[in-house]
Amino acid sequence: MRELSVVGVRVELPSNQPIVLLREVEGDRYLPIWIGAVEATAIAYEQQGVKPARPLTHDLLRDVLAALKAPLRAVEITELKENVFYADLLLGDGVRVSARPSDSIALALRVGAPIRCAEQVLSEAGIVIPDEQEDEVEKFREFLDQVRPEDFAG
Repeated sequence: MRELSVVGVRVELPSNQPIVLLREVEGDRYLPIWIGAVEATAIAYEQQGVKPARPLTHDLLRDVLAALKAPLRAVEITELKENVFYADLLLGDGVRVSARPSDSIALALRVGAPIRCAEQVLSEAGIVIPDEQEDEVEKFREFLDQVRPEDFAG
């Protein structure tokens, strides 16, 4: 397993489909995952420090896990089958729960849990951005500084 960090979310044009972009902590590969608008908003809210008046679903799950004393230890993106990513939540004393990567990432950001990815998934779906495209990554980061979670609403 390789540890990943969340670069951010954006809307892919022309499809208007949100993606979350992850990057290897110790490596050069990026992992783009197409996600739903609700999950994109949840990830963007957490990255931007937006605290809604009432808890979102991922906030609720964080609070339930805390109340049950079953902390999220890590998120693992385990498989890619037929263009669908699969992930597991690693809870408490080794309990694994299958979950969508988008939900897993939103929860991991809320509790500070590491996000890991199987090498096979990174080999298959990871992309390396050449040095000359690093400007594009910087533009993407600037975009993330300007984007609002409401931009992902249907």
